[in-house]
Formats: sequence, C-alpha cells, structure tokens
Amino acid sequence: MIPFLDMKSVYAELKPELDAAYARVMESGWYVLGKEVEAFEAEYAAFCGTRHCVGLANGLEALELVLRAWDLGPGDEVIVPSNTYIATWLAVTAVGATVVPVEPTPAGPNIDPDRIAAAITPRTKAIMPVHLYGEPADMDAIMALADRHGIKVIEDVAQAQGSKVRGRRAGAIGHAGAHSFFPTKNIGAYGDGGAVTTDDARLAERLRTLRNYGSRVKYVNLERGYNSRLDELQAAFLRAKLPRLDAWNERRRAIAARYTDKLAGIPGLGLPRAPQWAEPVWHLYVVRVLDGKDRRAELVEALDKAGIGSLIHYPIPPHLQEAYADLKRGKGSYPLAETLAETVLSLPMGPHMKAEAVDEVAATVRAALS
Repeated sequence: MIPFLDMKSVYAELKPELDAAYARVMESGWYVLGKEVEAFEAEYAAFCGTRHCVGLANGLEALELVLRAWDLGPGDEVIVPSNTYIATWLAVTAVGATVVPVEPTPAGPNIDPDRIAAAITPRTKAIMPVHLYGEPADMDAIMALADRHGIKVIEDVAQAQGSKVRGRRAGAIGHAGAHSFFPTKNIGAYGDGGAVTTDDARLAERLRTLRNYGSRVKYVNLERGYNSRLDELQAAFLRAKLPRLDAWNERRRAIAARYTDKLAGIPGLGLPRAPQWAEPVWHLYVVRVLDGKDRRAELVEALDKAGIGSLIHYPIPPHLQEAYADLKRGKGSYPLAETLAETVLSLPMGPHMKAEAVDEVAATVRAALS
C-alpha cells in the first residue's frame, strides 16, 4: 500500500518533540492565547520574513478576517482564481463582497496576471492569489498591478508554506498572507489552525482584536468580533515542526524531481513545470491526463487496484458548485478551470515518501496509460 499522504511518519520522526510540546502545554494550565501562541507567532513571522504573525483558528478565517480588517463588504469586488478550492471564494462572499473570478495562466494552475489586469474595475478593492499545489503565483506582476491601482493583495499560502518568489517567501510579498495549518499542509497542526503574516502593524492589531471577540482588554469589546484563536496546544505542535519545514520541503522537491524523471514521455500525460523564478514546495504533485475524464478514471482505477492512493484537486470548480448557483456562471464560463478539473490528478506526495514508492507509482501510471 502506498497512501496518498503518510501522516504517521511525521509523528514517528518528531515523537519526542511533539510529546514534550503536549506535556509542556498540559502542565502549564494555560490553553488559549498564551506563551505558545506568542512564541509561534514570533517564530513563524521570522521564518516568513514578516514583522507580524497573528494566529487564528483556521485558514478560511485567516482570509475572511483580513478582508473584514480592511473593511471590505457589499459593493466591493475581490479578484479570485477561477481554479482554486472553494474556501478562497467563501472568504469573499462571507463579508458580502463580490467574487470576480480570473482564469489561470495557460501553462500552469495559478491566476494569470494579464487576465487580472483586464478584470480590474473602479470597485476592485483586493486581489487574492492562491499559491496552488505549492507553486507560488507571479507575485511580482500582481503587486505591480496592485500598486498601480491602489489595490490590496492577500496571498492564500495554505498550500505553499516555505515557497519563494525570486528569493522572497510566500506570505511576505502581498499586504497580507493567509496560512492554513490543516493537518495535511506542509506544516500542519493536529487539528485546525491558521495565521496571517504581514508587515502592517495596524492590520495585525486589528486582527488580534477581531479574533478575540473584538476585545483587547478582557470584557471591553471595541467592535463585534469573532472567536478565531489558534490554541496553545496546536501552536506548541507547530513550533516543534517549524524547524523541520525547510528540510521537509527539500525532500518534497527531490520526490517531485524523481517523479518528473520517471514519468517523462508517457503518452497523454502532462507533467507540472514550475517557472524559473519560483521555488515551489510541492504540496501536491499534480499531473494532467490530457485525454479527459474517462481516461483519468481508468488511471485512478489502476492505481487503486495497485494499492496506491490518489486524489483530484479539484473535481468541481467553485463556479459550478451548488453553493454558487446564484451567480449563474454555468458550464463554459471559465473553460480553463473546467479543463483542469476534468484532467488533473494528484499522485502520492510527502516528505517521508521513499524513492522506491515513487518508482512504483510511476511504473503503475506508465503501464495504465501506455
């Protein structure tokens, strides 16, 4: 059996550190907004290269609370990728703003800066690029557009912790970066967790107020806030993992390189190619079965029979989800996103995957498609 993601090996590698983190928190008697969260915020800000980090309950609320902190709402437009997980859109509509979907580049999964430029209107208040699959979007081009038009940029870094654009970490290039620490992420907690990184001291302070019922001082509420706090235990676990993140990402790069070598030349199989200016962290290794959904289904079946896990990220674009039926963006509205949804397949990936397992996956793919 080759699982899609090996979660147990992370604990095996870090068992002493994780067990010590658990004991430290349990013995402290303090479980919400204490020293562990404060320490993690400082350490993760330093890792990303920002002045501030604010720990939150999850990645979705990291996106949403930034928009609320910027006072975005009805009448405002936020440019989002057409090709993304629905959480990106949910954050925008949660504050009452309008999603303006923009298609990816022809060569990759991420939002196209040229198409962003064409989508900007006087009501555009923010751009929300997603660093999909661990490959960063073209942030230099996006920031140039944002600066020209006076638009805020929030990076969705959920799948790309540690990635870089021309030497700068994702989450430190836009005006804010929203991070998810869901257990499957490159650095994941053992439950939900999230954070925002930023150089903007006013934004960071507003987020700290919003996350805690709109309060800075106990029982003194400055605004109608939320309960969105990274808890002490998850912060302690993340602190144990953070020193390993760069090394784990390097292992992912080695696995991705091996996949690319072993899968080369298979008819009808498109392989991921990162831009030269990007340092991806390979949260996912996503191939494309260019002959369509039926052929992809055959490959999934072959992998399943061989005991190999795989997933589709993502089978239904947000505009075709029932949740957004009210937008009346039917099939054909965003053809590039729809084509990706019908052709992509994520192969097993993780820092503890063995070279022999990569070779076995590649051999199974080759046999199924050749």
